[in-house]
Amino acid sequence: MAEPTIRSTTTARIVWDTADKFLRNIVDEEDYGDYILPFTVLRRLECMLAETKDQVIKYVDALSGMPQHLIDIAVKDKFGLSFYNVSPLDLATIASVDDNVDKSLKSYIDGFSNNIADIWVAFDFNRRAKVLADANRLHAVVKHFSTLPLGPNQLSNTGMGDVFEDVMYRAFNKKGKAAGAFYTPRDAIKLMVDILIANDDDSLAGESAARSIYDPTAGSGGMLLIAQEALKRMNEKINVTLYGQELMASAFALGKADLLIQGGRPDAIEQGNTLVEDLYEGRTFDYVLSNPPFGKDWSADEKAVREQARIHGSRFSHGLPSTSDGQMLFLAHCASKLSPPNKNGQGGRAAVVSNQSPLFNSDNGPNAIRQWLLEADLIDAIIALPTSMFYGTGIATYVWVLDTNKDPERKHKIQLLDGSEMWDSLRKPMGDKRREMGENHRARLLEAYKAFEYADPAISRVMTPEDFMFRDVPVYKQARLATCFSEEAVEALRSRRDFTEGHVAVMRSLDGTAWNALPKAFPLAAKAAGLKTPLGLINAVMKAMGAADDSAPLAVDRKGKPVIVPGWKITERVPLSEDLDEHMAREVLPYAPGAQWDESKAKHGTDIPFTRIFYVPEEPRPLSEINSDVQKLMGELAEMFTAVSEE
Repeated sequence: MAEPTIRSTTTARIVWDTADKFLRNIVDEEDYGDYILPFTVLRRLECMLAETKDQVIKYVDALSGMPQHLIDIAVKDKFGLSFYNVSPLDLATIASVDDNVDKSLKSYIDGFSNNIADIWVAFDFNRRAKVLADANRLHAVVKHFSTLPLGPNQLSNTGMGDVFEDVMYRAFNKKGKAAGAFYTPRDAIKLMVDILIANDDDSLAGESAARSIYDPTAGSGGMLLIAQEALKRMNEKINVTLYGQELMASAFALGKADLLIQGGRPDAIEQGNTLVEDLYEGRTFDYVLSNPPFGKDWSADEKAVREQARIHGSRFSHGLPSTSDGQMLFLAHCASKLSPPNKNGQGGRAAVVSNQSPLFNSDNGPNAIRQWLLEADLIDAIIALPTSMFYGTGIATYVWVLDTNKDPERKHKIQLLDGSEMWDSLRKPMGDKRREMGENHRARLLEAYKAFEYADPAISRVMTPEDFMFRDVPVYKQARLATCFSEEAVEALRSRRDFTEGHVAVMRSLDGTAWNALPKAFPLAAKAAGLKTPLGLINAVMKAMGAADDSAPLAVDRKGKPVIVPGWKITERVPLSEDLDEHMAREVLPYAPGAQWDESKAKHGTDIPFTRIFYVPEEPRPLSEINSDVQKLMGELAEMFTAVSEE
């Protein structure tokens, strides 16, 4: 086969020209992509089948009467085609006449094999063709696409993927942030794939090597295809099987078509809601990649999710996040789809994109999911990506790398990699995507990942799961109180019915008594004076006569419990990896002498304070430098005032 010669960027521009030439004033601008993408797919599939189409039509006609699935198998065996078209029409033929273009186009679409019929249904192709026909534009659009050079000899599969990326960005960027809902930029995917297969080099060799790749939020299939390409580069004979699930109809249609174009199976991507129904239930995979939607409200799926969560050991049984953000449900789902370790010691690995929320969301559900991932030692690494790297959002994003069977040196450890500053500016921003992670940046992160504990600490830290498990320990300061008689103390008690003038003399007699002795001393002195002392009065007298005194012993109430300094109570977060007393001696006591804590009342939780771990405080500027700048500014201001006064 000759090397493709057409540049994908040029082709993408030509494809998009359809919008300006034929769709304007007929279709809403935000819906251009709904028309351009299906016609682009149709033209590519047509070009792929053109060389053998006449032979296929004759062959299928000779098999008439056989069950459809057997015909599909026969065509694949003879021609190597996983899909085909038996219509005598093509776009050029339809465009050669002006009459009945819509009927001819429908007949042509119906000629495709049944195993890809759902592509056209998902694209809502017939309805969109009717919209163009009613506006008298369908013939022009068909003619335009019939001339596009989208054959395999003119444009490689990778180049076609670039065209889809460009056209899809332009199309769905018109819908605001919709592109980010199902499309991940290739630089992010390449990094994820590089990290995912980094430790599998040896096991990927040989003619019998095989790998399965799964994406539960497959979008247009980009992650699956890039992962497949990477594996094929390492071993062209490797058997790679792709699996995906996607909810959005247009993304599903494009993904299924793109995988077909790349030689994939017609059923590689299934359409459906992953949270409601796992269409690959009971299956696990060697590699899982996913870019689930950030902040997706899953209240519409809540009933189905909660029913699954009640089943012990199920994918959602470890905890449920708030219905306002379902991305941790996808993280838990991806973990559940990883293959357990096989006889060669290899386990399943996942790379899942998230925003910051799953790192430290303190709700019970996210805490429980993190706890499970940490205790099961499933988290291999977490990578911070640059902001403004994705099409639909400029916020900070992270990649969670999961592994069911880490290499021995990585077991019970988690590597954090900071790639937030590794980016180049895009020459032309694409929506919210203003930065890209070039090959040199990806190579540096991959090198750091492989170096592990020997990596540059500026971008890599190796921690333990316990470093991210904590207990929030209540810390308080115990009061030191002396017993002091005062008129203010007496006034504080006069409103009590059990307090009499006789008690005033008793209180005066106890001035200077050890405060901790008051629970016994006050009743004895009152009894000698013939007065009663109910428990409530004893408590009130102790409170009224207590005065702070740093030289006094630590105060305890009449039950022997420590008396806390009013308003002095903090909560100290202590990692489980640290000894509690050592932590307090280092972090609390130097700043709060006499502070105490109660571990029995500690609340346990998890968080991954990524930013804090990599934070490096800036050195303050020298005072002399600041003073010099101030003097310079003062001089400039003086000159300005002089100039104004002279005017």
